[in-house]
Amino acid sequence: MDSSKSFDEINIDDNLSNRYIDLDPNGYFIIKVDFVENKIILEHYLNNINDDGYALDPETNEPIKCDSENKRVSNEVFEGISAKQLGIFITEERNDLITRFDHALYLGRELQKAEECLYKRLPYIQD
Repeated sequence: MDSSKSFDEINIDDNLSNRYIDLDPNGYFIIKVDFVENKIILEHYLNNINDDGYALDPETNEPIKCDSENKRVSNEVFEGISAKQLGIFITEERNDLITRFDHALYLGRELQKAEECLYKRLPYIQD
């Protein structure tokens, strides 16, 4: 448990992480930290969304599972050395990849977390 957060803060954060969210119809991102090359990798994946709000693989039209052994091929890959660099690029240069404000906000938080992990040499786990 993160000793800098109170019990209430942890409960609020956990509840917010587990709420229902509408997915971005333009796809989703997987963030990785490369400690060898000292960079953040941002992979964009396309998806369809069914009537129940589940992401579907555009090739198979089957629901995408988080723990799937079937590795999907990303639509595009972006690399950078900071959250700011990647965030500005995908919101100003490639603003066709995000259609929802909550998605952009989430991505900014996660990129900042990935940057901190990169520079502190800590493992990064995407929320």
